[in-house]
Amino acid sequence: MQLEKDKIVILGADHNGVELKSIVKEHLSKNGYFCIDIGPHDSQKKVDYVDYAVTLSKIIDNNEAGWGVLICGTGVGMSMVANRFASVRASLVHNLETAPKTREHNNANVLCLGAWINSPELNLKIVDAWFGQKFGEGRHTPRVEEFPGDRRGKKVIFTNGIFDIIHPGHIRVLKFAKSLGDKLIVGINSDRATKILKGEGRPINNQDIRKTDLEHLDFVDEVVIFDDTKTIGIIQQIKPNVVVKGGEWTAEEVRQRDQIPLEIEVKICPLLSDFSTTNLIKKMQGKQ
Repeated sequence: MQLEKDKIVILGADHNGVELKSIVKEHLSKNGYFCIDIGPHDSQKKVDYVDYAVTLSKIIDNNEAGWGVLICGTGVGMSMVANRFASVRASLVHNLETAPKTREHNNANVLCLGAWINSPELNLKIVDAWFGQKFGEGRHTPRVEEFPGDRRGKKVIFTNGIFDIIHPGHIRVLKFAKSLGDKLIVGINSDRATKILKGEGRPINNQDIRKTDLEHLDFVDEVVIFDDTKTIGIIQQIKPNVVVKGGEWTAEEVRQRDQIPLEIEVKICPLLSDFSTTNLIKKMQGKQ
C-alpha cells in the first residue's frame, strides 16, 4: 500500500540534535507517521548542519514528503538554510504559542527546533501543537502564495541571442541567467532576422538546429524562436521577471536601448573577451 505524502516525515539534525531527533522520531511514529531519519546518528561526531538541512529541504522541495523536522542547537541555522528552497516554508519554533500559528497562518511544512533552548518534554509539546494544527486557508492562502520563490517556476528569466555556435561565453551567460531564478527561457533570432543582423552567410546553423542544441543544456528550460531583430515584442509576450544580457553595457543602457519596462529587472553578465561567434567563424575560415 502506498503511503500518503502527508504521513511521511523526514527528520534531520546536526550532532547537537541527535538525541532529540531520536525522541521526536519515536513520538511521531507512535502517532501514525512514517518517519525517515536522514541522520546523523552519533552525537559525539561533529557534523555540518548545512548538509542535513540541504538534504532534507531537497526532499520537501521535490514534493517527495509532506513534512520535515530539523534540529540543531538553536534551530536558527537549520531554518536559514531550509528557507532558501523554493517550496520549503520552515518555521523556527521555541514556544507553544508560536507553534500552531506557523501552521495556521503560514502553512509551514518544516519544523525547526533548538535542542539547547527547550527541554525534550517542551519540544515534544511543540511538535504536537505544530503537527496538530491545520493550515487556516481563507485569507491566509493569498498571503502564502505571495511568498517569493514559493511556487516552482514563479521567477522567469529571459535572455536572447543567435547562438550560432555555442561557446564558453554563451555557457557563462546562460548559467548566470539560470542562477537568478526558477525558469530560464532563451530567445533565438530566426534565420531571417539573423541574416539582417549579421549579413549573408549567417547563420551557420539553421534555427531548428540552434534551438535543439540549446535544449540539450540542462540549465535551459525553454527555447523560443522569434522573427525579429529587436526583443521588445518577445519580452512583452513572455513577461519575464528578469532580463539578462551579456555585454559591457550598464543595466540602464540596456533598459533604454531595448525599451524594457521598469517592472522587469535587468542584469548584465560580462562577456568573456576571448570568445565571440564572429571571431570563431573567422578562425574556422582562416581569416584570423
